[in-house]
Amino acid sequence: MIAFLIAMAATFFGCLILVPAFLGFTRQCGVYVIVPERRCYVYMLFGKVVGIIDQPGLHFLPVLMGWRAFIVHWLGSRLILDMRLDQEYLRSQPVNSEEGAPMGIGIWYEMFVSDPVAYLFKNTDPAGSLAANVSNSTVRCLSNLPLGQMLVNRHAMSATVREEVSPQSHEWGYKLGSVYIRKVHFRDVVMIEQIESKVVNRLRQVTSAIKQDGANQVSIITSTAERQAAIEFAKAAAIRPEIVGAALQKISEDEQVATCLFEILETQKIIDSGARISILPAKSELLGELLATSGHDRKPPAPPGGSPPPMMGR
Repeated sequence: MIAFLIAMAATFFGCLILVPAFLGFTRQCGVYVIVPERRCYVYMLFGKVVGIIDQPGLHFLPVLMGWRAFIVHWLGSRLILDMRLDQEYLRSQPVNSEEGAPMGIGIWYEMFVSDPVAYLFKNTDPAGSLAANVSNSTVRCLSNLPLGQMLVNRHAMSATVREEVSPQSHEWGYKLGSVYIRKVHFRDVVMIEQIESKVVNRLRQVTSAIKQDGANQVSIITSTAERQAAIEFAKAAAIRPEIVGAALQKISEDEQVATCLFEILETQKIIDSGARISILPAKSELLGELLATSGHDRKPPAPPGGSPPPMMGR
């Protein structure tokens, strides 16, 4: 049992210390190398490139470089390049439209390392050179375009810039990916204020025109309704005498009904008139003259309620 525990402890410490130490020593001796994803290892020996590994995984250096693999870590150097996709945004590149308006264009582009040797030795600043190339191509290709096309047709402008830049950037080991015009704007502050003022005035004009058109429509609808109502009222006024005449003719066919109706109408008119009625006995001419001279038969003023005065008899 004790022997088993001793063997287990020796195996544990051996795997913990000896195996990593052995693997590190073999890597330093140039036996193998592990390349991560989207990385490129460039090995140089005596000022020359002796090996390029751009594929991820486990690689045995003696197979790729021969006897130079055992001394490249001691007498040479290893350069590690990032092969991942990179992005850059250039703000407000100055261009002029065909009408002479000063415009600014914001351009976004992608790039990645396509040739490690050219990237390392043909240009000391490939990223800066690519940015300058994209900026110059943007100004050169997009200047003197019509303002309407510059504000709307961004896809065609992006394709034009990409076709212009790609062949030159590949010579420096950088390959251009997608190019997109993200923003087109005016650079002159005074022009921006004038455009804003014109837009505001135009909006006010349009709003006023819409309000006036609505008022005109309402007036047309109102006048049409009033005209139709007047026509209908006129028709009703023209038909009313005919209807009343027909009703009176039907009533006059019965003499008793006609007599009662006219008496009722006469009585109603007398009541509505508010006149004072004085009833005198027969053969009293003197009493009538006295009432006439005293003013008792005059119409008294109506009460505040508007109801006719009570009838008085004498």
